[in-house]
Amino acid sequence: MKKPHTYLSHEQVDLLATSATTHGTVILTLAYTGLRWGEVTGLRVRDVDLTRRRLAVRENAVRVGGKILLGTPKSHEARTVPFPPFLADRLALLCADKTPDQILFGNGLSHQRTPSARDGWLVYALKRAREVDPTFPRVTPHDLRHTAASLAVSAGANVKALQRMLGHASAAMTLDVYAELFDDDLNSVAVALDQARMILSVGGMWAIRVLRPR
Repeated sequence: MKKPHTYLSHEQVDLLATSATTHGTVILTLAYTGLRWGEVTGLRVRDVDLTRRRLAVRENAVRVGGKILLGTPKSHEARTVPFPPFLADRLALLCADKTPDQILFGNGLSHQRTPSARDGWLVYALKRAREVDPTFPRVTPHDLRHTAASLAVSAGANVKALQRMLGHASAAMTLDVYAELFDDDLNSVAVALDQARMILSVGGMWAIRVLRPR
């Protein structure tokens, strides 16, 4: 049985980003682009297009045996992901005083490691968030990817757009992972069909098409 996904609201994302202090931009980037942790930490300055507000996802920084190894994204295909305007200034600050080849997050020279689940910066960020909201859920960096999917769908993204954003191999895979996010879409279809039927039946008059044999 699959573990239920954890989705944060916009307000919860903001609270976590504020609680994460110097790591706040990482939180916001994960929660509003849907990138995997390795994809975010693999970003370089040259991958940020501030004019078009796009991130070019070319590398995936994965920790193996205590070392960071660089490879292609999980789908083995580079992709371009949009980021919302409010992130532009934050990302511009990260790009400042760095060369195009330097790593976007951190000191520009070494890739950030996944925060420790025992005593990493995310643990302390969650602790501070719970001081404000005692019900704040426990989340991992990958839960922020799920959050990005949820926020995108609530903003009107369709399956195909979400697939491209997340870098899934197919729309079918996206639906398999996030089927519950599209339940409201199905409800909307039912409501739209009902409204169309009501329009046709206004005043008790029905438009009936009679099919005659040729």
